[in-house]
Amino acid sequence: MPFLPVSKKDMEERGIEQLDFICITGDSYVDHPSFGISIISRIIESLGFTVGIIAQPDWRNDRDFTKLGRPKYAFMVTGGNIDSMVAHYTAAKRKRSEDAYTAGGVAGKRPDRAVTVYCNKLREIYGDIPIGIGGLEASLRRFAHYDYWDDCVHPSILESSRADILMYGMGEHQITEICTRLANGEDIHQMRDIRGTAYLCEPAETPYGCAECASFAVISENKEAYAKACRQQMDQQDEVYGKTVIQRQSEKMLVQLPPSPVLTTEELDAVYALPYMRAWHPMYDKEGGVPGIEEVEFSVTHNRGCFGNCNFCSIALHQGRKIAVRSEESVLKEAELLTTLPNFKGYIHDVGGPTANFRRTSCDKQLSSGMCKGKKCLAPVHCKNLEVDHSEYLRLLRKVRKIKGVKKVFIRSGIRYDYLIEDKNDEFMRELIEHHVSGQLKVAPEHCSAVVLDKMGKPHIEAYKKFQEKFYRITGQIGKEQYLVPYLMSSHPGSTLNEAVELALFLKSLKMRPEQVQDFYPTPGTISTCMFYTELDPYTMEKVYVPKTAQEKAMQRALLQYFRPQNQRRVIEALIAARRTDLIGNTPDCLVKPDKEYLEYQRRRSDRNVKNTRNGGKNSAWQKGKAAPQRAKAAHQKAAAGAKAGARPKANQRRKG
Repeated sequence: MPFLPVSKKDMEERGIEQLDFICITGDSYVDHPSFGISIISRIIESLGFTVGIIAQPDWRNDRDFTKLGRPKYAFMVTGGNIDSMVAHYTAAKRKRSEDAYTAGGVAGKRPDRAVTVYCNKLREIYGDIPIGIGGLEASLRRFAHYDYWDDCVHPSILESSRADILMYGMGEHQITEICTRLANGEDIHQMRDIRGTAYLCEPAETPYGCAECASFAVISENKEAYAKACRQQMDQQDEVYGKTVIQRQSEKMLVQLPPSPVLTTEELDAVYALPYMRAWHPMYDKEGGVPGIEEVEFSVTHNRGCFGNCNFCSIALHQGRKIAVRSEESVLKEAELLTTLPNFKGYIHDVGGPTANFRRTSCDKQLSSGMCKGKKCLAPVHCKNLEVDHSEYLRLLRKVRKIKGVKKVFIRSGIRYDYLIEDKNDEFMRELIEHHVSGQLKVAPEHCSAVVLDKMGKPHIEAYKKFQEKFYRITGQIGKEQYLVPYLMSSHPGSTLNEAVELALFLKSLKMRPEQVQDFYPTPGTISTCMFYTELDPYTMEKVYVPKTAQEKAMQRALLQYFRPQNQRRVIEALIAARRTDLIGNTPDCLVKPDKEYLEYQRRRSDRNVKNTRNGGKNSAWQKGKAAPQRAKAAHQKAAAGAKAGARPKANQRRKG
């Protein structure tokens, strides 16, 4: 099958006068199942409809939005594989110089808040044509939400974009039903019963029996109300017991229907069996292609969802906590297909997903009762009902390894070490280390402080220590030289400079020197972002310390890479601020050596102490403190005498207002 039409010429070659649906994306067009728009467009095609792609249209004029004409039924719009604001800006709000999802890696080919911009342009050109939105950017902005880049609360993206319906989460069920019903002549504004969607309506049309959050107006002014609304929204994201959630926007009511059921194995197999080209569109050849495909071109996704449910991660709100898996036959068929591709060199880069080693639900109870509300399966310690089983995943990997033409199978997507370490059978861990690690295994302890880990929703550091000990023991037994590469995060809510110092000392004790450190990035919709904005934990309503200034964030980040010469000054500043100058020195226990500025600071401080001693301590802070009450008493007596004589107080003594 060829690529889907991207021009009038493509339409003419296929004999298409008018497309049924047109999909607009903020990414360059890559027809690969790791790109959400590719899955959605191929599903629409599989339903018997004609569908075209407009990739990264120039929003400054109408030309790109009209090049395929007006679709018969609707436009479907997504910002792309990642949020357009994250694609454009670092956690420090600096403009990025590259965009991996754009041909040639060029930045700036999509607008800020792409979904909103694209939809409003469509409204200007086509009036009341049906518009559906989906993907990560729309999904995480479905409720009124804190916007880190504007530092304020924004209404639902449905309001700002003027779209008709929002598909949140994985959209296969929703897109199938919407497209079919539109083709049957149903008005998109009447589609108010499709699970996994949200829409706006007049307040008088609000359905009954819903869980209601505080309104956009209220949470914009009241951070406590925002935190409570965040918890309400999170608690209803379950396909078994989740209720319809409503929230008043500026004028209209947002209605989010319960989540769509997770795809069955048969349904997920069908999605990955669609006729993807598995490449970028040839129109990008002159730019050297799209960098974003490189990591996934020879990878296989075998699952979706994550019951790890970290507070800073969007997976739980977007893909859900329940695990969906493909069959062994489906995965093996795709792996065999990879061996036939022209650039395949014998290496399958990944057989994974959001969390590679999840092939089943965390416990059988959730199949009938849903995921436990307000609880986590793995943190702060694993649930007593957790069922750990790697046997199916191990069997799958063994079969992939035996495929003709496959030299090596790596696992590069996240391994949940806290889940793996609870497996009483060492067979999977041993084979993981022996066959599926390319010298380094990436894992994500994120921090070592229990205070911070609790706010992250991660297990305590003892789980990582246990895993690390076992990893290096088995690695030694096998006779390989392999290492753990930890993902670490600085400046997460709950982390003071003291916690950052604690993490630096932990890394030093393990002789770990991380090359990459991620600053916490407050993206829409997550629990951690709620904490960042409100300084409250939405599940306990307790105050949370939040590092917000650029200076403190830079110091926390520098502490985790204290060994870098360019960080010396900032680390010294951080240790002074944290009152841990005992860690500045030349002994093995210290984090950083003193620089000239610090030595000068120490010399001046020493000179002042000597001078104070010679003066009998009159200039010391203790003496000044001791004299303060006498000075205050004398000033009070002088003021009283002046008032009695009718004197006016000096200007700087007058009360303001």
